[in-house]
Amino acid sequence: MAPKAKKEAPAPPKAEAKAKALKAKKAALKGVHSHKKRIRRSPTFGRPKTLPLGRQPKYPRKSAPRRNKLDHYAIIKFPLTTESATKKREDNNTLVFIVDVRANKHQIKQAVKKLYDIDVAKVNTLSRPDGEKKAYVRLAPNYDALDVANKIRIIYTESIAVTLDPQGRQEAWYRVSASFRLFRQLP
Repeated sequence: MAPKAKKEAPAPPKAEAKAKALKAKKAALKGVHSHKKRIRRSPTFGRPKTLPLGRQPKYPRKSAPRRNKLDHYAIIKFPLTTESATKKREDNNTLVFIVDVRANKHQIKQAVKKLYDIDVAKVNTLSRPDGEKKAYVRLAPNYDALDVANKIRIIYTESIAVTLDPQGRQEAWYRVSASFRLFRQLP
């Protein structure tokens, strides 16, 4: 038997080819608009919370706001009047207080400012072996520790005398009880 001749696909008519080409051109110019399906990887579904409203309770949960137990009067317990504290007052312009163990340096500084109306340069603290906290409050240069101590009645100054020392400098003396002490040498 003779081999069969190959059938060739019929050539599309020119009008069909032209329409197909125009369709391809239009698609290439405009682009393909398609919707991709979102893949959900969680079994739950929720929308974002867009308007979080503040609570409007029917009644207050606490009858009164909590009182600050560590106020200025609780922070500073009392000033120290020992010999070493007196020396600090005279030599270093520093007042010594026993303070609450929970108070920090900032709170001590604010309490001294408010209670005694003085400016504080800095505060040093130490915890004593008996469990108390001691604060060394260094006063600003324009305040004098002895004047402040007299004002807040740590010491009772009876009189101040100004004398000249052998080098010709002025000295200020104050009297506490029966003895005179050198207050400071004046310039």
